[in-house]
Amino acid sequence: MKATSVVVVAMLVGGTALAAQSPMRPGRWDITMQMQMPNMPVQMPETKTSQCITAEQLKDPANGLPRGPQAGRGANQDCKVSDYKVSGNTVTWKMACSTPQPMTSTGEMTFTDDSSYAGTMKMNMPQGDMSMKLTGKRVGDCVQ
Repeated sequence: MKATSVVVVAMLVGGTALAAQSPMRPGRWDITMQMQMPNMPVQMPETKTSQCITAEQLKDPANGLPRGPQAGRGANQDCKVSDYKVSGNTVTWKMACSTPQPMTSTGEMTFTDDSSYAGTMKMNMPQGDMSMKLTGKRVGDCVQ
């Protein structure tokens, strides 16, 4: 997989938000991601992002979960979330996309409270499989 594709996918995960019934609450979240890909000659550095998660976004699981490569760059996306489940403080989901390229993924996040989480996401794409470690911390209210 080209390094640029890896970075694009990593940036997408920065938009991770969890849906209705989620232990997550609205606000500004700092998210750290660490990508791991077999046979990668060098490990990608951690990526840190900050995102405002609104109450509206938390109503639908498809709105905030990570998408396929090139999401957020005007690409036509047709990703479908399935098997979205909340069990106690853990959220799991599956997702499948066919455009702009085929991708399937599974994810799991466990919240320590309503203001932090740790989790993983595993993706299968034509370029190869990869996994991502995710952590998030609510750092305050959204500033509009």
